[in-house]
Amino acid sequence: MVAEDDTKQAELVRRYLEHEGHAVKVVEDGRAALEEVRHREPDLLVLDVMMPRADGLDVVRILRAESREVPVLMLTARSTEDDLLLGLDLGADDYMTKPFSPRELMARIRTLLRRNRRSAAPAPMPMPMPEPMPVPAPAPAPVENDQALSVGTLRVDPVRHEVSVGGSPVVCTPGEFRILAAMAAEPDRVFSRQQLLERLHGFDTYISSRTVDVHVMNLRKKIERAPRRPVRLLTVFGVGYKLTDPAKGVRRASS
Repeated sequence: MVAEDDTKQAELVRRYLEHEGHAVKVVEDGRAALEEVRHREPDLLVLDVMMPRADGLDVVRILRAESREVPVLMLTARSTEDDLLLGLDLGADDYMTKPFSPRELMARIRTLLRRNRRSAAPAPMPMPMPEPMPVPAPAPAPVENDQALSVGTLRVDPVRHEVSVGGSPVVCTPGEFRILAAMAAEPDRVFSRQQLLERLHGFDTYISSRTVDVHVMNLRKKIERAPRRPVRLLTVFGVGYKLTDPAKGVRRASS
C-alpha cells in the first residue's frame, strides 16, 4: 500500500511497484491509510510523513500501538537527524528522504518484503519417525532459569524481550533491541557497522549503515546517564561500537 498525498509521487511509486508484479492500493491521507491497513493487512506500507488528516508519524505510532507488524518504509522531505530518530523510534523499518531514486526505493522494498516473509514463514513439519525402542530415561538436565544477558547493571532478556538498567525497565524498538542483544551476548567485542546492520536486516540489505548510528544514538539516550559521554555503549573510531561494563575500570573509548 502507498500512502502519499502528492499525486505525481504516488503514481510514480505505483507504476514501479506494478512493474515488479505487485498489486498496489494508493491512499491520500493518514486516516485512510489506517483504515486500509486494518482491513486489508498489506504486505508493506510506503508511507509519506506529511499528509492531511493524520501525518505518517501518527500512523506508525497508532499501528504499532495496535501491535500491527506491517513493514513500514517512510518517505519524507524532512532530512534532519531528529526526524530520522523519531520515525525509527516509533517503529518504522526504513526511511528515505525526497527526492529519492525509484530504483533504490524498489531495492529497499524488496529487502523488507524478503525479511518479512522469512519471519512469517511457518516452521517445517517434522518427518514421521519410527517409534524408538524403550530405553532408560536419562537424568533431567538442569533448567536454566535466567536466560538474560548481563553487562554490568545492564540486563537484556532475549526471551521476554526486556531491557533494564539497574533494575529500571528500558523501552526499546525492535531494531534497538536486536543491536543491544547482539552486543550483550559478546561484551567488549567491537562490532563494525556492517556487522550490526546484518543483525538488523540480514545480509541482503540495501539500507544505509547510517541507520546503525541512529539506533546507537537513540540507545545511548536510554541506557546512559550522560549520552554525550557514554560509558557503556562506546565508539571505537575507525571500527565501530562495543558494549562494556563501566564498573570494570576499562579505559573508555572516545564517544
